[in-house]
Amino acid sequence: MHRNLPALAILACALALPACQHGGARPAPVATTVDTPAAAADDNLNAVVWMQTAVEYRASALQTYRAAIGQLDAALADPQWDALVPGERANPATGLKPAVILDIDETVLDNSPYQVRLVRHGLQYDPASWADWVAEQQAKPVPGVLEFARAAGARGITMIYLSNRTEDQKAASIANLRAVGLPVADDSVYLGKGLQVAGCDQAQSGDKHCRRQLVGRTYRVLMQFGDQLGDFAQPHPNSPAARQALLDRYGGWFGERWWMLSNPSYGDWQPALFGNDWSLSPSAQRKAKLKALDAAD
Repeated sequence: MHRNLPALAILACALALPACQHGGARPAPVATTVDTPAAAADDNLNAVVWMQTAVEYRASALQTYRAAIGQLDAALADPQWDALVPGERANPATGLKPAVILDIDETVLDNSPYQVRLVRHGLQYDPASWADWVAEQQAKPVPGVLEFARAAGARGITMIYLSNRTEDQKAASIANLRAVGLPVADDSVYLGKGLQVAGCDQAQSGDKHCRRQLVGRTYRVLMQFGDQLGDFAQPHPNSPAARQALLDRYGGWFGERWWMLSNPSYGDWQPALFGNDWSLSPSAQRKAKLKALDAAD
């Protein structure tokens, strides 16, 4: 530990006083060491720290759910209001019971402690460690979701949890949802990865297209909530161009029928930058991310 580092930093600032004035140029970075000298920088550190400690993250989530509450009555009153894209609505929505579709991870449950474990131990996501975390049932609610759930329940709206947690993680996931106070009407409102939907072919098990169509057979979907673009409609292929085209087409639905939660930690936006090729080394993935940056020069 370098307990006298702040004093050194103050001295460095004094020697370059103009750069340390408010509004001036940033001072040159001061070299420091970390507690474990061999520890490598982790691309996910800032994202996870922000999600766990920044009031800006909590304010963003609260803002999203509270704004959605403000749209519930308008959605209920308009019989033509439907949050499914036309290609996923195989039957008329008129007269069906109202529901909202919510992703689980980083949308209603906060799994940042799992990400912390990966960062602290220099690990990457893997299905086994993720399954262990799900089984612990320790995830907490995302700020604002309980307030929204109460408002939806008071209006007779069913909460549908459409997740890429797997079907065999249903029991643990439902137990976690209920433990934090989220309403789970019955097992049918959990639609996990791997669920087969009769009469609908999905491109991959993680594609939510068929499961959204299944919800639409029984419910008029007033809103969808997620932290990934694929939680609302699936871009094909998962490329920057296709993702932008989907946003261009349905961008007007965000803040009305679709509600995005912030998640800078992980998501399909990352592999879209390196051709969805997870066999690439971390250094190759990082090069692709750097290449995607715009320095405006």
